[in-house]
Amino acid sequence: MQKITNKGQALIEYILIVSLITVVAIGIVNLFGGYLKDAITKSSCSMLDKTYIEGDSPGKGYCSDEEE
Repeated sequence: MQKITNKGQALIEYILIVSLITVVAIGIVNLFGGYLKDAITKSSCSMLDKTYIEGDSPGKGYCSDEEE
């Protein structure tokens, strides 16, 4: 008589869960990445005493020495 184990099934379930979390995390970064980049750029500009110039789209902002 063979003993049936579910170890392989549990491993596959964990892999699927980790894969789903990874896909969701990548989607969130792609969706909000530009806004995060703008926030970091804005903080960097204020540290360097430069003016933050907002870009045409999220993630396109930059620092400038002079106001435009």
